Amino acid sequence: MTETTAGRAIVTRAFGWMMVAMMVAFLVNSVLTFWFGLPGASAMLNGGGSILAVLQAALYVVAVVLAVGLVLRRPDETLRDEASRVTAFNTFLVRAAFWVVVLVGIGDALVSFLRVDGTLDALVGPEISGNLGRSQYRGVYFHLPLILLGILIAAVTRGVVFTWLALLVVLAELLIVLSRFVFSYEQAFMADLVRFWYGALFLFASAYTLLEDGHVRVDLLYAGMTREKKGRTNAYGAVLLGMMLSWTILIIGFQSSSSIIVGPILVFEVTQSGFGMYVKYFMAGFLAVFAVTMMFQFVAQFFEAVADRRGEPGGRETHADMI
Repeated sequence: MTETTAGRAIVTRAFGWMMVAMMVAFLVNSVLTFWFGLPGASAMLNGGGSILAVLQAALYVVAVVLAVGLVLRRPDETLRDEASRVTAFNTFLVRAAFWVVVLVGIGDALVSFLRVDGTLDALVGPEISGNLGRSQYRGVYFHLPLILLGILIAAVTRGVVFTWLALLVVLAELLIVLSRFVFSYEQAFMADLVRFWYGALFLFASAYTLLEDGHVRVDLLYAGMTREKKGRTNAYGAVLLGMMLSWTILIIGFQSSSSIIVGPILVFEVTQSGFGMYVKYFMAGFLAVFAVTMMFQFVAQFFEAVADRRGEPGGRETHADMI
């Protein structure tokens, strides 16, 4: 590898890691602002340049410095190795999201069923039963432990197990059909569970589908391109379309306390369907998980695309390539 080529590879790696670092800094700032009451980095632009706002703004500078420092510490790292590292971490995120929605879905549906059946009071007592009817209590004291358990399971397991979520969606829908037409029994939480798991499947599987190049392509020119030209096309597409899409979702979703992502999570928003599941605020969070996992995967695709553009060996064969 020539000195010029090595320098360009470092610039490419630095750009990709800066995108990741800036996203992490943005999410940390959002949590500090909306959940801990700090003024936010944007307060500096509105004339509220307090020390806390300055410190929050400094997080972005620190993130960029750390990203560049990480790259310079490993100047000989290849783009494909970097892509594999990003993909491995993203796989963990998707796996954790899968276990969280499975545990929360089953647990919340069970609580809703016991409330409908009138047996929850006998199991946990009238006080806890009444508290579980409040979304804030159920979110903090019931959902949060399940979230932590899901992350722990993801840390000690391997594989992208969200593919089993498709089977769970089918089983949940089958349960509705059997209970409705055989036993004449149906409750709101049953349909909520199907929507909850189906939304997770659609949004969480997008990053894996991108990794395997499985998204539907409507093209007239791409299929006939050489690997180098495909690399150039994918590199531009990852930055201009992919990363910008992820940033757009995050910026709009975390723009204010009433935004489409922040608002429902802050108040533990639920549907008004009787004894349905209390997971509507979770589904708002699905958009954030989608944007974060897609950002990671677009960065990995950017690394792979530039490597293809340079004709570097070791290109990964995707499912689409094998077909």
